[in-house]
Amino acid sequence: MANTGFLPVLLGSDQNVYGMARCFHEKYGISSMAIGKGRLPATADSRIVQVVKVEPNIEDDDIFVSVMTEFYNSHKEKTLILVPCGDNYTKLVSRNCERIKDMYRFAVPDYELLMKLSLKENFYKMCEEYGFLYPRTAEMTFETKDTFTPEFGFPVVVKASNSVAYWNCSFKGKKKVFVIQSEEEFKAVVQAIYSSSYRDTLIIQEFIPGDDSAMRVVNAYVGNDGKCRMICMGNVLLEEHTPEGIGSYAAIISGSDEIMEKRLVKFFEEIGYHGFINIDMKKDPRDGQYKLFETNPRQGRSSFFVCAAGYNLAEFLVKDVYENAPHDCVYARNECLWTTVPKGIIYKYVSDQSLVKKAKQLVKQKKCLRQSWYGPDMGLKRTMRFVVGQYHYYEKYKKHFGKRGYND
Repeated sequence: MANTGFLPVLLGSDQNVYGMARCFHEKYGISSMAIGKGRLPATADSRIVQVVKVEPNIEDDDIFVSVMTEFYNSHKEKTLILVPCGDNYTKLVSRNCERIKDMYRFAVPDYELLMKLSLKENFYKMCEEYGFLYPRTAEMTFETKDTFTPEFGFPVVVKASNSVAYWNCSFKGKKKVFVIQSEEEFKAVVQAIYSSSYRDTLIIQEFIPGDDSAMRVVNAYVGNDGKCRMICMGNVLLEEHTPEGIGSYAAIISGSDEIMEKRLVKFFEEIGYHGFINIDMKKDPRDGQYKLFETNPRQGRSSFFVCAAGYNLAEFLVKDVYENAPHDCVYARNECLWTTVPKGIIYKYVSDQSLVKKAKQLVKQKKCLRQSWYGPDMGLKRTMRFVVGQYHYYEKYKKHFGKRGYND
């Protein structure tokens, strides 16, 4: 391991954590430590990230501070750079920043702003204030579930406002997002959701026409001085289609839209944001305008596409919180293909043939990167898990592709 003066401490153990660990390893030659609620396969048997502490109750503020204090006391010889890699972890750091700020270096938004951005109904109010478009949207509560009727025609999208609470609930037929075709199906899915432990608001939206390839994703980093240091847009080719994976991206070509990027940079700076931020949007073919869906107070789960294009996420964080080296905003412009699925899945399931052609060109130019395939970290167990996982993608897409309704 390289002898740097800092040690990355990542919160979580999923693909987002692995992507950030890979960023740190590629740029600085160092391995990361991870702390979280559990152990997930994405970070198992890794040489570049070690899950050193598992605490199932870490979302309790006092337990979180205790765990982080204990880790700090054992690693005082290095500057500890803390990176929350999930919404719940970002909230933990933001809520407890005063209690841990003397032990760790980090960049997160203040808690009031974080909650405005995280709850979709609050985010859409901010969109109106700053002139961003979003799908026509209505809010349903547990109290209004029996009398609510969508104000726009079917199909409609149904999703939870509180993603953390929804993640923790369980019911038959659960999907991350539903695309509902009829009133009968709508009533059935609402009944199923509110029969579970979920009691927060549901977001009901008009369905914006277009398949996965109409989606766009933006990842940015805003320094602790409130200045945006990097922004990168991606053109989604394909999403995951399993019930729990809907909305998670499987293949992205990095791209750009200078007008939209500059508007977002201005937005981030005016609201006083700090840290990584991720925004999902869709280009509406009816008017050619972007419609914003949601924002996440962290780097996106697919954010390694930014690093794949040549813009290392860890470097922007380190320059800010460790080196105190401000710089002008970097607008990412390099093209690459980032994918978690086999190339054959992209070629078969992406309907836009111009994007398939572009993907094939990038593969031919060796500008294609698979996040979980990282040479320095490919021991026998990780290699076998990767190969088996790639094979199973063919089964998953064959079984689940296009099935986003409640009865599918």
